[in-house]
Amino acid sequence: MKRKLLLSLSFTLVLISHLIFKVDNCSAQWVQSSGPGGGIVQCFAVTGVNLYAGTTRGIYLSLDNGTTWAPVNNGLTSQGVYALTFSGTNLFAGTGGGVFLSTNFGSSWTAVNSGITYIDIRALAVSGSNIFAGSYSISSGGLFLSINKGTSWTAVNSGLTNKNVSSLAVQGTNLFAGIGGNVYLSTNNGANWTLANGGVTMSNVYSLSAIGTKLFAGTGNGLFSSVNSGTNWTAANSGLTSFLVTSITASGTNLFAGTTGAFQIGGGVFLSNDGGTTWTAVNNGIKNYNVFAIAASGPRVFAGTYGNGVYLTADNGSNWSPVSNGMANKSVYALAVSGSNIFAGGAGFGTGLSLSTDNALSWTDIGLPNLSIFALAVSGTNLFAGTATGSGGIVYLSTNNGINWTAANNGLPTGAVPHVLAFAVSGTKLFAGFNNRGVYLTSNNGTNWTAVNNGLTHQYVYSLAVLDTNLFAGTQGGGVFLTTNNGANWAAVNNGITGNAMYVYSLAVMGTKLFAGTSIGTYLSTNNGASWTEVNSGSAGGSVYAFAVSGSNIFAATQVFDLTGGIYLSTNSGTSWIPKNQGISVAPTTRALLIANNYIFAGIDENSVWRRAYSDIIGIQNISTEIPAKYSLSQNYPNPFNPATNLEFEIADPGYVSLKIYDLLGKEVVTLVNEKLNPGTYRVDFEAGNLTSGVYFYRLTSGDFADTKRMMLVK
Repeated sequence: MKRKLLLSLSFTLVLISHLIFKVDNCSAQWVQSSGPGGGIVQCFAVTGVNLYAGTTRGIYLSLDNGTTWAPVNNGLTSQGVYALTFSGTNLFAGTGGGVFLSTNFGSSWTAVNSGITYIDIRALAVSGSNIFAGSYSISSGGLFLSINKGTSWTAVNSGLTNKNVSSLAVQGTNLFAGIGGNVYLSTNNGANWTLANGGVTMSNVYSLSAIGTKLFAGTGNGLFSSVNSGTNWTAANSGLTSFLVTSITASGTNLFAGTTGAFQIGGGVFLSNDGGTTWTAVNNGIKNYNVFAIAASGPRVFAGTYGNGVYLTADNGSNWSPVSNGMANKSVYALAVSGSNIFAGGAGFGTGLSLSTDNALSWTDIGLPNLSIFALAVSGTNLFAGTATGSGGIVYLSTNNGINWTAANNGLPTGAVPHVLAFAVSGTKLFAGFNNRGVYLTSNNGTNWTAVNNGLTHQYVYSLAVLDTNLFAGTQGGGVFLTTNNGANWAAVNNGITGNAMYVYSLAVMGTKLFAGTSIGTYLSTNNGASWTEVNSGSAGGSVYAFAVSGSNIFAATQVFDLTGGIYLSTNSGTSWIPKNQGISVAPTTRALLIANNYIFAGIDENSVWRRAYSDIIGIQNISTEIPAKYSLSQNYPNPFNPATNLEFEIADPGYVSLKIYDLLGKEVVTLVNEKLNPGTYRVDFEAGNLTSGVYFYRLTSGDFADTKRMMLVK
């Protein structure tokens, strides 16, 4: 026991030192905020006081029963984690990129895939010194066995007709595999397999669990149990209101089953205290009824959900509490600000709305549970949330910063899956853009809505923007539409926009300029959409999902493609763009941007909200895109200076550029530039208000070029 506690304490210190290092080095870069907490949790593993959660964005460890989490992904090059299991003190992870091994409780990971022909690993199991890995592939996957701690693997597929392995379980000397709609049994460590369906028709065996003398199979058409190694199966669905069973575990004499059900209908967690004969829903406190994983640690039971992270019960399911602090893996599609309040809306089942009152240092879930939120709008003291169809409404209104919500849907479309994808506020008018339903207008804060679609021939509306008395709509495949009379009539305004650019995901206004973010980059109009010009120089040119404008600066949030993309800044109305992804350690497909309270905030797919100081991110300006003949670093101006000066330099080739300030002793004072730049001439404003008078040096490096110059601060 002492050894386990020392290991946990040691690991805690490692994590703390890692977090301190991150904070100390967060200057001039993006930093992931603490939330909104949650994400997609696909599996658990427990040993002693260590609780591990496998998510679509890596592995998290909690040492305090889920109260706080820290990522443990060093060396884990594939972060979609489907399975976790211990073999002694070795921890194995099954991922979309193969099997990984940690011999130090998750502190570091090593890929161990020698002999595995297809490395999309969906299931792991341990039987004595044997480790089994099930991969997911129609042709070259199947089951693999390692007898040397993962050093090498051997295929063990004799008798299998399908090789999509979704689940594994060990019961004594029997090994069971869930493959498609069948259960297979091996009594000789995988050397041979036989069907063990007992004549029962199963639909996709998502989970297998051996609990005592019973074997349970969670399938797409309910839960089944067997007491004779699969020779016969009995339906064990009495009381279940969802027949898609993803996981099952035991806590003492109680059984818990995790199921899925959209919009808090039918799914969630079920409890059986009679060995699985009957079940009762136990979801009090759970805001997401899509439960992918269940694990027990003593009297505590953990449920991993699709979008809302982890929930904990210590009273056999009577009450559940969210325990996802530090697990910042939500997909945030909408951001809004009202005073000191920052709102973040999540997409995916059960993500809901979160609030931060301290510029994203901490977050609180404030409502609309089990809904996806694609749009937010603030109009006076009213906060509107646009959601996917759920139980109760499409548009919701709060007049008290999200404490209470009411559906505001009178006149809005009904039927199959209406989504609100965009809002626009024009005076007292609020416009809502829908998928395949066009645009609706309210002039009384959602009490009544009216369709305003005359002439809007493409009614899948991704984006809306107001420029003076003009309202613009970005559509799917139809480009941009304009109305000058609040939607009474629309006309397409696409001169210059063709092909895939007709998919317009975002719109933004900067003075008299209108920007359109399309599936192939950014377009600019200076004449209310009468004509458009492509403005993608320096950007990835992919899908642009959001803009944020402040003065003459515009930011674009883009999709990552071939490792390019993320967040871009233009200081010259889109003539050129500079990537601004420093510090973002993930492939940053960005869905939402917000500038507020001297920060810029970004909602990133499955990575919650990131933030960066606004003064930091706009420090560099591209003042000419003409390719210089050579590299150069100019003398700062003015010099001497107090307290501000600017530094100009020329870059002849694309590449990473570093510009740093040093004091007389050679100690680095600040990093002004540390990013990839395209050829051109750049200017950086340097504010030295916190430095003492004296001589300083600034040094530019890029590729083989380096130059240093002297400057003097006189106060």
